[in-house]
Amino acid sequence: MLNFVKGSLENIDGVQIYPIISLLIFFVFFLLLFWWVFTAKRNYISEVSNIPLDQEDNNTNHNPKV
Repeated sequence: MLNFVKGSLENIDGVQIYPIISLLIFFVFFLLLFWWVFTAKRNYISEVSNIPLDQEDNNTNHNPKV
């Protein structure tokens, strides 16, 4: 299987740049995500972390068990 992929990729001109580009894209994405996590406001994070608990309370109020 690997020989099939490797053999077909060897015929493409400039294929060496694609792994570098994909690595850079993912590296930049995770750097931006890391930056966003550390600069996010604590009030926003607290509010978002309570969303599942609020939805669970709302579901039990609207659909009482019989």
